[in-house]
Amino acid sequence: MKESDSDNTIRLIELPKIKDPRGNLTFIESGKHVPFTVQRNYWIYDVPSGMWRDGHAFREQEELIVALSGSFDVVVNTGDKEQTFHLARPQIGLYVPRMTWRYIHNFSTNSVALVLSSTAYDEKDYIADYKEFIELTQKQP
Repeated sequence: MKESDSDNTIRLIELPKIKDPRGNLTFIESGKHVPFTVQRNYWIYDVPSGMWRDGHAFREQEELIVALSGSFDVVVNTGDKEQTFHLARPQIGLYVPRMTWRYIHNFSTNSVALVLSSTAYDEKDYIADYKEFIELTQKQP
């Protein structure tokens, strides 16, 4: 997948999986398997039972979320439609475009969520208030 081929549709992306009797291997190449250039990586782990990662959206940042270990649900909302994706396979990533509200919950024991981001950390890019997010989405063409 080339960056010019990308669209802003929330979607699952199947990543390469190399099967081997010694263990499987999956990899991600920026701009090829991910519809953006990766600027930052972070991971979420040791989430206590029953807890979730609060919701927010980004003005510019795009993300690819992968369940490296265990499973969890990602709820995405575009302002007019909400979907839930259950991530449980390390060769499947969820593409979350900019201006998409998301939160992650239902973490299984020992789950690890890898997030690839299109931007470096910028506190001003975060939209942490759902009402503000809805207002902004209604202003978009």
